[in-house]
Formats: sequence, C-alpha cells, structure tokens
Amino acid sequence: MKKIHHGVIAFTVLILVTLIPVANAQKTLTIAWAEWLPASFLQELSEDFTKETGVKVDVVQIPWPNFQDQVFTAFVGKSTRYDIVIGDSQWLGRNSVGGHYVDLTDWIGKNIDVDSIYGHAMTAFAEYPKGSKKYWALPAEVDANGYAYRTDLFEDPKEKEAFKDKYGYELSPPKTYKELRDIAEFFTRPPNLYGIATYFSKEYDSITMGFQQVMWSFGGSYGDPKTYKVDGYLNSEDSVKALEYYKDLIKFAPPDAPNYYWQETLEAYNAGKVAMAMNYFAFLPGAIDSKQNPNYHDKTGFFIAPAGPKGHYISIGGQGMSISSYSKNQDIAKDYMKWFMQKPVQEKWAKLGGFTPHKEVLQSDIFLEATPFNKAFAASFPYLRDFWAIPEYAELLDVCQTNWNAAIVGLKSPKEALDEIVRKHEQIFEEAGYYDHD
Repeated sequence: MKKIHHGVIAFTVLILVTLIPVANAQKTLTIAWAEWLPASFLQELSEDFTKETGVKVDVVQIPWPNFQDQVFTAFVGKSTRYDIVIGDSQWLGRNSVGGHYVDLTDWIGKNIDVDSIYGHAMTAFAEYPKGSKKYWALPAEVDANGYAYRTDLFEDPKEKEAFKDKYGYELSPPKTYKELRDIAEFFTRPPNLYGIATYFSKEYDSITMGFQQVMWSFGGSYGDPKTYKVDGYLNSEDSVKALEYYKDLIKFAPPDAPNYYWQETLEAYNAGKVAMAMNYFAFLPGAIDSKQNPNYHDKTGFFIAPAGPKGHYISIGGQGMSISSYSKNQDIAKDYMKWFMQKPVQEKWAKLGGFTPHKEVLQSDIFLEATPFNKAFAASFPYLRDFWAIPEYAELLDVCQTNWNAAIVGLKSPKEALDEIVRKHEQIFEEAGYYDHD
C-alpha cells in the first residue's frame, strides 16, 4: 500500500507539473472599461504583461452610454465575467459599500509604493471613505478638463489688435473666467463662428463636470463633507453668481450647445465652429488628429481650465482600477495591477497616450513631450477636485444634471435651480441616514 500511495502521488505531481504551463497560457484576465482611446492604449500595453506571464489580457470596451449600467448589472448578478473594472471615481462608495470591489488596503500597503503616486489621485480614485486610508482601487487613467483653441485666430495680428482695442488687454489663452468670457464673446460671429463649446448636456455627468469647476472657483461648494449640510453652500450667493456666469456662456456657443458633451464639443471644434472648446484631456487627441480634424489639427493649442474670482479648481476625470469581488482570477488581477504601477510601465503608458498618476513620470520629459497637450494636463493636477463619491452619488448627480440644464435653457432661474438641488440633495441625505438627529 505504501508503494502504491507514493506512486500515485508521483504520477499526480508529474501530471500537474506538465499541465501548469498550459493552464497559465490559457488564462485570460478580463478588464472592463469604457469605449475610448485609453482602453485601446491599455490593450496594447497589456501585450507586454502577456509576454512576461503568459496570461492573455482582454480589455472589454463598453460604449459610454451603457458603461455604468452594464457593469452595475454584472455586479448585481455577481457575474464572474470581469476580473478588473476601471470605473469612475464616483463609483467607489457604491461598489465598496455594496461589496462589489475587493478591499485592497493591506495588499497595497505591502505591494505598491504609494509615495510614488500623486496623492490627489489616490484620494480621488482609490480611497473610500475619504481620509480613511482604505483603498479599493489604484489610479488607472487620471484625467481632467482642459481646453483646445485655434492658434490661427488667437495669433492673427488683426484679431489681436481688434481684441486689445475692445477689451484693453492682449489676446492670449485665458487665465481667468473673466478673460474666457471676453474671448468667447469676441469670437462669436454667427452663423459660422462662435466663441466656445463646453458641457451643457443632461447626459450622464456632462453639465456637472463643466459647471462644478466654475462653482468651486467662484467660491461655491456642494456642502459640508462632514455634516452633509447643503443649504447655504450649494445655493450660496457665490454659487448663484457662478451659474449665472455659466448660463451666460451659452450666448457664445453654437445653437445646439444645450446638447453638448465631450463628443459634441470635439466635433464643434474640429468643424471650425468655435474658437475654443473644453474637453477631457483623454479626448483631445481628436483635436490634433489630421483625419478627425483635417483643417485645424496643426493650428491647435491647449490651456488649462481658468481660475475664478475666489479660487482655482478643475473637475477631475478618469478612473481607478478595481478588482471585482466575483472574479475567479483575483491573484492574477493583483499581479497585473502591481505590474501596471511600475515606473517603466507607466512611462510606456504615457508614451502610448495614457495619463499617468506616477509623480516622477508625470513630471518627466517623456510625459511632457509625449503630446502637445500633456504640459497643460500636468499643470492642471494641483487644481483637481471631485464630485461626491458616496454610495448615493448617482441620485445626487441626476438632480444636478436635470436642474443645471434647466437653468441653462431658461426653464428655471439659476437661484431656483440651485434651491431645488439643495432640497433634493438634503432629502437624499436624510433618507440615507447621514443626518444625526440626536
């Protein structure tokens, strides 16, 4: 019996050793992300991971309008399809509290050099609750709003002379919202040219991402992050002035501007309809692509979102990389994330067109010279701020989208829109149990 026992063990070990390389070669790590260029860059980058490990990486690109619903539906059904999800920062609260993301706090502490990552990126894309040092992700694609502008217009001597005669200062990329408005007004010459394209749409988080940075820079805020008190913050005099300002900008935008989000602003710019256009930096490659923008790709410059009268804040975009609690490949997913955060990999990520959270790479010539807009992106980092990241963010966001758009198109006054948001936000917080009535 003893000899048979050892023989069985030896035979079994031989089979396992033989099969391990085959099993690894057949392993596939599935990453869910939205359908855009960074996802294609990640697929290309991941070929290096496959060469090193034998693990195939499949970056599943989901159209933006369906991205959140498709991922959340998979989570509700506890689907094992996705191993890694690269989701919006606002998803952190819902997916951590809901048990859909793996708690990575201890693993990150042992495997990731957090000091090498830009601190604000860890806070925005990885930490929940904020300030808790509990991590559910690593920054994947750090993004922000920035502007493209027509250098052929801004640098034209006749335009510069006419602008200075009218406004009393030199025409150049605006550093303040006052200057942005002046320039938008100056270049508005319907029906063929308008001053600005920015986010006004009700789609997903469009107008919120466009307006909140103006609100913050004018001195307004969403509320007290400790008490969740909203009244007096979101509808303050500063917030009202900010929304009045933002509403005023639509006079200098094309007629279809109430429907503008990232795709529409890019299309308006590439068509030569506007002198300047706001967009996420991740979409700005389209402004310098000769196929997408045959007339102005070589006449395009970039600048960061301006400062306001009471501060300088910019809406943060991008996503964090989390592991699905239902994945059967969690160890491989951790290996991938550890590999992704290495400096050489982040350098290649930057060269491909990804926006790195790695401090050294972000400040390196490799990154700054990789695209014409990377310098503006890097300059935006100190001013980034985020929306609520709590589990109820989607309900809060929907209220903002509906009411801010209503103010833009004239269905409500800015004060009425803000008061309605305050009422509904406090109702959401009340029902969710955020207020202490003891």
